[in-house]
Amino acid sequence: MSDAILTGSIAGSAKAGVPTREELLARAERLVPVLRERSDRCEKLRHCPEETVADMKASGLLRICQPARFGGYEHGWDVLCEVSRVLARGDGSQAWVGNIYNDHTQLLGMFELAAQEDVWGKDPDTRLSAAIDPVGVARPVAGGVTYSGRHRYSSGIDHVQWLLCGGHIHDEGKPPRRCFFLIPKSDATVIDDWHVIGLAGTGSKSFEIKDVFVPAHRILDGDQSDEGAGPGTKFNKAAVFRMPRHDIAGTGFASIAVGIAEGLFDEYVKYTRTRSSRGMAVAEQMGTQIGVGHSAAELQAASRLAIGSAREAMEVLGRGEKLGTQQRQQTRLSSAFAAQLTLAAVQRLFNAAGGRALFLDNVMQRQMRDVAAVAAHRSLAWDTSRAAYGELTLGSGAAT
Repeated sequence: MSDAILTGSIAGSAKAGVPTREELLARAERLVPVLRERSDRCEKLRHCPEETVADMKASGLLRICQPARFGGYEHGWDVLCEVSRVLARGDGSQAWVGNIYNDHTQLLGMFELAAQEDVWGKDPDTRLSAAIDPVGVARPVAGGVTYSGRHRYSSGIDHVQWLLCGGHIHDEGKPPRRCFFLIPKSDATVIDDWHVIGLAGTGSKSFEIKDVFVPAHRILDGDQSDEGAGPGTKFNKAAVFRMPRHDIAGTGFASIAVGIAEGLFDEYVKYTRTRSSRGMAVAEQMGTQIGVGHSAAELQAASRLAIGSAREAMEVLGRGEKLGTQQRQQTRLSSAFAAQLTLAAVQRLFNAAGGRALFLDNVMQRQMRDVAAVAAHRSLAWDTSRAAYGELTLGSGAAT
């Protein structure tokens, strides 16, 4: 299932040597059958194949949100959402890794320029993985902090050289300050614990860091990140670096859910067109046709919610304006609801596919599991998002 329903981002205007949105989408389309062919092996490996990372690098699909000073394209977040949606039609895990590598280049672009030079100064293709939950503990010392933490869910960690870690600085007499800490992967111990039923190929392993020194320029204030106001915005002027991550980043994950579900939709349609059950053509049954139409409407709506919300946010930022609280909450709500729509669509289609879909060599069972895994991400928490929006709308207090 594929439709060209949205037009280009104003934040992604053409520059010399920078591929357009249309060219990036075409490159992603060419990778779809490649990712699909590797999907079974990716799941069994429990991490993204080396060849896929190399293909994404060669196609420029890991530079979408990277600062231009390091060879990046500085496209809007909406372009990343569209590319991630396309790749996910091939395989959810590999698309997820491509998305988070771009996500982390955007986050690094908000750090001090010296931190960006540490990572990209010698090799602009250097990659980062992250563990965002602020579970680490930092103590101030001369020139920076000492940092320790045991982190989970670091997608794509097998192919990176640096880590972005969430934690708090504990300074005596002051409230703990939430920050991100940039640390070489060589200072961490990777823990191979990613044994899961969905998105198994993302390699989202844990890691541990013990008493590592982090210089001050490799620390980003968490509130600055949430507001799109990191020190890197003084040097990286593109709108994407002023994006309030807390409210917008979930559109990327929702777009992946849409893409995976569209892949399942295509598989279901191909299978059902020639399927018979007890001598009857399944495709000719009205119930089957209603199910296809219903699911198609859900996926089209989910795509518009996720990618459209990202595009609207980038349009505001592209004008040099800040996103208002209402729009930020609307974006979170739309992302979460998009994920709910994809869940409903894939469950309906999978249930209608019959017993053959239950076998492990049938791609639809993996696609269903992967959509469920995406929808479980905290940025897409449906109850949290709709409660926060309702609270804000009803004026009962500040939304969270």
